[in-house]
Amino acid sequence: MEDVSSPPPRPPGGGPLSPVGVAAFATMGIFVAFLLASPVQLLNLAFGVWFTQFFVFLGGGWYVLRATGREPARYTGLSAGTPAMAAFGFALGLANFAGVVAPLQYVAQKLLPRDWQDYDVAGLFLGQSSLELALIGAGVGLVAPICEEFYFRGVFFQGLRGRGGPPWRALAVSAVIFSAFHLDRMGFLARVELGLLFGWLLWRTGSLWPGILAHAANNLVSLALFFSARGMEAPARQTASQGEGMGVVLLTVVGCGVLMGLLAAAERFPGLLGGPLRPEREHEAPEPPVHLEPFARLMRLAFPWMLAAAVSLGAYVGLDPLGVQLSQIDLRYRLKPVPEEAPDALHAERAALYELRVRARRGEVPLGQYTQERARQSRQTRDASP
Repeated sequence: MEDVSSPPPRPPGGGPLSPVGVAAFATMGIFVAFLLASPVQLLNLAFGVWFTQFFVFLGGGWYVLRATGREPARYTGLSAGTPAMAAFGFALGLANFAGVVAPLQYVAQKLLPRDWQDYDVAGLFLGQSSLELALIGAGVGLVAPICEEFYFRGVFFQGLRGRGGPPWRALAVSAVIFSAFHLDRMGFLARVELGLLFGWLLWRTGSLWPGILAHAANNLVSLALFFSARGMEAPARQTASQGEGMGVVLLTVVGCGVLMGLLAAAERFPGLLGGPLRPEREHEAPEPPVHLEPFARLMRLAFPWMLAAAVSLGAYVGLDPLGVQLSQIDLRYRLKPVPEEAPDALHAERAALYELRVRARRGEVPLGQYTQERARQSRQTRDASP
């Protein structure tokens, strides 16, 4: 007898969607949101780092998963893992920085054109108050690893894995996109390698935490090295740079040795990577299609994040008008970084300008005094350009 039973009801949000397609379109949307939020970092770097990470990467990733009916903590691997796995990820991040990231960055800086340095990293931290430096350090070293791993590995990489088959294609694509988001040509290759490492840790362990801790280790070491170099006088920096080639070689040898030791330890103690590798993990089954939630629910999911973003931005502008004014002055009178080989007098002049900015922020000197000196140095660097 013919089965005349009615088919199962279609989800009210629409037809089935490919997880890979959702991941691709979501990433394009996240990139647009990232570009729209980037002026907030120009407004104030400390506030902007937290704002972008929390509302773009964490909030955007959470919204994508909830909008397609998936549970964020379980889907991303945020609810899985053990302290031993997380500690192993942190150690791996430290060793990887020494053995792979540092030499890649060193080679890139030596071989690539100097104008490929898309932004002055050192200048981002200069002229900031102690509170702002603490917030930037916490944002880069702790908040960014959580939020970026949540989206790039937990949402994007996991979505690409939904196609099934070997995971290496998803690893490679997600690593390249992760690096491209940083808009830094000089550090592109190093960040691709980092993306591969973080994605491999999620794939191998099933937990997001080893990658988060590896990411945090990398960023914290970078911050520590930057602030230690920042505390040196210009002659000391030049002396240190003369022997940096041999130092990088030694660092690479030690880092690679520790990396091999850690991987050997993981072979002996499989629990560090979530247990032995199962053969079926080498060729994964496709993820079932997902369905978009109804429009009304999509709006309800988005509203709290949009409201919180608007309130936090408005609160910052209202509570820190002097900081907003200083940022506008900095944008109006842009400065080029002082070359490392420039005379000590130029380095001292730039350092004095940033100290003047800090004093203006505290209200110790008139804002006009900082504006005049900033404008003078801006004209000076512009006139000195070839």
